[in-house]
Amino acid sequence: MKDLESWLKERRITEVECLVTDITGIARGKITPVSKFVAEKGMRLPESVLLQSVTGDYVQDDIYYSLLDPADIDMICKPDGGAAYPVPWALEPTAQVIHDCFDKMGNPIELSARNQLKKVLALYADRGWRPIVAPEMEFYLTKRCEDPDLPLQPPIGRSGRQETGRQSFSIDAANEFDPLFEDMYDWCEAQGLDIDTLVHEEGTAQMEINFRHGDPLTLADQVFLFKRTMREAALKHDVAATFMAKPVTNEPGSAMHIHQSVLDARSGKSIFSNPDGTMSRLFLHHIGGLQRFIPESLPLMAPNVNSFRRFLPDTSAPVNVEWGEENRTCGLRVPDSTPQNRRVENRLPGADANAYLAIAASLLCGYLGMIQKLHPSAPVQGRAFERRNLRLPFTLEQALERMEHCAELETYMGHKFVTGFVAVKRVENENYKRVISSWEREFLLLSV
Repeated sequence: MKDLESWLKERRITEVECLVTDITGIARGKITPVSKFVAEKGMRLPESVLLQSVTGDYVQDDIYYSLLDPADIDMICKPDGGAAYPVPWALEPTAQVIHDCFDKMGNPIELSARNQLKKVLALYADRGWRPIVAPEMEFYLTKRCEDPDLPLQPPIGRSGRQETGRQSFSIDAANEFDPLFEDMYDWCEAQGLDIDTLVHEEGTAQMEINFRHGDPLTLADQVFLFKRTMREAALKHDVAATFMAKPVTNEPGSAMHIHQSVLDARSGKSIFSNPDGTMSRLFLHHIGGLQRFIPESLPLMAPNVNSFRRFLPDTSAPVNVEWGEENRTCGLRVPDSTPQNRRVENRLPGADANAYLAIAASLLCGYLGMIQKLHPSAPVQGRAFERRNLRLPFTLEQALERMEHCAELETYMGHKFVTGFVAVKRVENENYKRVISSWEREFLLLSV
């Protein structure tokens, strides 16, 4: 806490945003004067914060009281000194500090998404392995819209015109929003977020930001903060940024591709490559684990009803867990690289996923493959879109049912977490089903 106190003083911080992320990925916490933050060395929040749905509802009482203390007690949230960042868009000198959640005995709270990622990283550490990840975040810029019943529209750029058609990798189309992206880059630099390239993706006003590879916990923190940053930069320029998996009809969905590799913690050499540069058995087992367990853990990578719209036929998303070298039609792509940088790109997670849980799940699937020595299928040559083996769940309901019956997830992530996550997502799904859609009004209102 002493180093963090010095960091706050050096930057003349007057206010601190104390943050935790819930299951959905929403930033929750308290805003406090810096003097109180330093004096209290953390904060308390109700445990129930971690079981809140995206709509603000809670799970059913029987599940709620089986997972939480009936008295609705507080958990203890301790600041991570390595996860303190300035808030460059704030009017006053402000910091945001990510906290970890503990019970009153000092045990990590199992329902915490960040704790789940730390638990998976500890599994790797126990084996002498060090995972490395590099996320790629896709998102859309849209006009601001106050009416959720209206379809989203592309924003107006510097030219005064809306973008039309598909502008994949267009420099000029990305430059339409130069003032916005200049703020975004400045704010990311001020926070020390390790963003790399900006590209225009396939959809209308759809963009992608790539992060430099590094420690999974640090990168999950940065993705969490980047979403906040991107939304703030968009609002400053009177547009909106959305990380919904499928926000616009007839446009591609938005993914969070996760590149992952594993190093020997002592030597720093990749365990995915043999000394002669060929693929190692551990690499193939890692892919085998991804193939075997992604269908069981898919809600951690595709957590919303909208997530599965990205997997509809004739979309650009690979709806499979096939693997292949330099093959973007596979859910598991092995990019061309040097032996030291050999990695697999998990292309299934959506941009709407909680980064802590998506990275934790992806790494856990690969870990299980390595310790269980699972063998992958043959790599795909050519298009994998039509592959029918290794099928994924097609709806959130199916995916949640498979997740809650996966013994390995319960063993490694815990009964309380799996039960709580599934319950939250079922509450959200029930709320969704109560809403009458515009499609129903358009085609059924006067026809049936």
